[in-house]
Amino acid sequence: MQAHDIAQQNFDRLIRTNPYPGRGLVIGRMAGDDAWVMVYWIMGRSPNSQNRQFVVEGDMLRAEPLDAQLVSNPELIIYEAIRELPHVHLVGNGKQVQALYEGLLAGSAFDDVLANWEREPDPPIYTPRITGMLDMQTSPASLTLNILKAHAANPELTDRFTYRPAPLPPGLGMGLTTYQGEGNPPPSFAGEPPLLPCLGNAQTILDTYWNALNADFRVALAVKWIPDHGKPGEIMVRNRFDGA
Repeated sequence: MQAHDIAQQNFDRLIRTNPYPGRGLVIGRMAGDDAWVMVYWIMGRSPNSQNRQFVVEGDMLRAEPLDAQLVSNPELIIYEAIRELPHVHLVGNGKQVQALYEGLLAGSAFDDVLANWEREPDPPIYTPRITGMLDMQTSPASLTLNILKAHAANPELTDRFTYRPAPLPPGLGMGLTTYQGEGNPPPSFAGEPPLLPCLGNAQTILDTYWNALNADFRVALAVKWIPDHGKPGEIMVRNRFDGA
């Protein structure tokens, strides 16, 4: 089976037919364009979880509440989801992204920064922290993915998995989600990061992933187009309550 067929099967199984993958990220190589792409989305089942939106500030993407008065745990709701250093692009589902940005800026390594973080403190769910880095300082660019999730036997402990896949061909990405599907609590993501499709331009990718997410639970989705050769990128956003 061809890699693109595997990616499409993974997309259908993990996203299109999965009612609740939770938060998710994808980093991939665009097809037919000399560029990379990042995808990041959030989902929610309760009104409080759906009380969120994405806001773009320059080259940064922030997750923020729609109504600040309804927020019960701002540490898990308000965070920088996409950050950018010179030729290094970061994406993730919590405040570890800001810590990684500051750590890399100070000369620390990816693994060393995330060694200080645990899965999210939201029992009984213990949401995994998922983080990705695209390093374009080398040629070819390198991709790093990390997931921090509760240990199955003792959720007070954190299992740590870091993946450094080989360079991706055009039209393919690799991703992580926080959950495998619905449940109470929802089961954490398990296994290796799957191949996922990155076909078409940034708008097409945004539409493809947004339309695949369960319409009852999707909250916001962003796509960052990252051209080669250090040219400025662009972040596109769709929010549930924008009417889009």
